Amino acid sequence: MKEYELRLCIEQQLPEILDIFNEAILYSTALYDYKPRTVDVMVKWYEEKRNGNYPIVGLFDHDNVLLGFATYGSFRARPAYKYTIEHSVYVRSDKRGLGIGSILLKEIIKIAEKNEFHVLIGGIDASNLASIRLHEKEGFEFCGLIKQSGYKFGKWLDLAFYQLILKTPEFPEEG
Repeated sequence: MKEYELRLCIEQQLPEILDIFNEAILYSTALYDYKPRTVDVMVKWYEEKRNGNYPIVGLFDHDNVLLGFATYGSFRARPAYKYTIEHSVYVRSDKRGLGIGSILLKEIIKIAEKNEFHVLIGGIDASNLASIRLHEKEGFEFCGLIKQSGYKFGKWLDLAFYQLILKTPEFPEEG
């Protein structure tokens, strides 16, 4: 992909991030939410990412339009999970199938390794075959299915978990 820039998102991108999230909420099973998010919710989300030192990586076109983003956050709040994170990748609906998701996923993996994480977890709706193929292409392995864990659009949804084990951290610690 040429003429695109990969960089960290800042607070000014929240309206574009909100649009991408809300499109996924309203028209897909990528998010198991029912109602569109509000600006206030997104400001809180952004602050939580910033306070947790969790990146929000965006891919921008030559007009500075956000095409998609990837991020990660805590998997679970218990101390022994400190090297495991759950990630997500979202691409504007009119830009899917162009390799944007792959660029973003590779970058979030690189950042996770740099930040000494060990396991990336992706919770993917089992019917989202494009996302599953993307993750498998980058080395993620299927590690479990929670059947009928969500209900949206009048049907039960199965949640598939995929994981990628990284070589980091070099010196893990308890505590």
